[in-house]
Amino acid sequence: MPSNKSVSDAPIAQFTNCRLLRGRRLQREDLWVREGKILNPEKLFFDEKGSADVQLDCKGCILAPGFIDVQINGGFGVDFSLATDDFRSGIDLVGRKILSHGVTSFCPTLVTSPPSVYHQILPQIDVRNGGAHGAGVLGAHMEGPFISKEKKGAHPEHCIRTFEENAFQDLLATYGSLDCVRIVTLAPEIKRSSEVIRELTKRGICVSLGHSVANLSQAEEAVQHGATFITHLFNAMLPFHHRDPGIVGLLTSDKIPAGRRVFYGMISDGIHTNPAALRIAHRAHPKGMVLVTDAIAGMGLAPGRHTLGQQVVEIDGLNTYIAGTKTLSGSVATMDTCVRHFLEATGCSVETALEAASLHPAQLLGIEDRKGTLNYDSDADFLMLDDSLHVQATYIAGEEVWRRDALGM
Repeated sequence: MPSNKSVSDAPIAQFTNCRLLRGRRLQREDLWVREGKILNPEKLFFDEKGSADVQLDCKGCILAPGFIDVQINGGFGVDFSLATDDFRSGIDLVGRKILSHGVTSFCPTLVTSPPSVYHQILPQIDVRNGGAHGAGVLGAHMEGPFISKEKKGAHPEHCIRTFEENAFQDLLATYGSLDCVRIVTLAPEIKRSSEVIRELTKRGICVSLGHSVANLSQAEEAVQHGATFITHLFNAMLPFHHRDPGIVGLLTSDKIPAGRRVFYGMISDGIHTNPAALRIAHRAHPKGMVLVTDAIAGMGLAPGRHTLGQQVVEIDGLNTYIAGTKTLSGSVATMDTCVRHFLEATGCSVETALEAASLHPAQLLGIEDRKGTLNYDSDADFLMLDDSLHVQATYIAGEEVWRRDALGM
């Protein structure tokens, strides 16, 4: 008789009685995991004559890829734009806490700051895989300081910079290092920005357009030079105008290079963007939608005063403002909340809502071969969700790293 042992000695887990998000649709199918990867059961059955070492009954839950947050400024009292001696412990804390909200990978985001802050913080950001210690770190998102003063939002004006004669060298001097940098948000209308966009793109760094007064032709030129993302669409940019739709016009532009897709971030918290605007964006360019939290240090804490880099911000309910003003300054929304609001506001399918927080950010960063799907051989980073898309359990590399106590599993 054939042995039921796998060719590999690593244990095999089989997740049964679930609805699996695969191929952009939910289907009743078991999920198989070995050595932190999604396993093809046909290979296991027919080539290896193997079977599962352990079975887990998902009790009808949805299994979906882990969420990826590419714009998160902090949370739970931790501000990623404040240089501290124990900065790494802050990254660890946020990484652990966001597991309960379905985030399995994230990009710590730094808002506009003095060069000395970048020089202190960036060497302390380590790109790493997730696990029981917390969500994986994909690299830093540098939101500024090369942005427009007119659309600075919550960014401190005295720290905003333009590019000098040797533009890319100026950027390097400002940040100190690009070793851990994954995304840079800049305003494309700034002189010499094209040179910077080209150089960043050559190094595999995603360039995002935001905090900008760029018109559509300037935005299109930036995309032609390599930009692929828009930072929090509609916020901190020129409003849509029918004769020149500005950066928003990229969603339907016919000047996007062949084979290139422009993605756009949306803060789907019910505060930053009216549901009608959310629907317009989604219907215009559904495959480009990337849900982000833009969460600040006050996420997960009681209302009151907190920080966002160099600024003091005040939380009033779900609103966050620069203290003493009505200027929005990030959010206190969690990713699972954003997914549920997006689903409700747009009436899209469950699959579409989940992909906006998983597949699309993975595609943006060029890691869809590893993250953002439950395809065979991809990382076994996934969630168990109920029908209302509340997270019941979070898995990274096939290991349970968080679960709701009431799950009873």
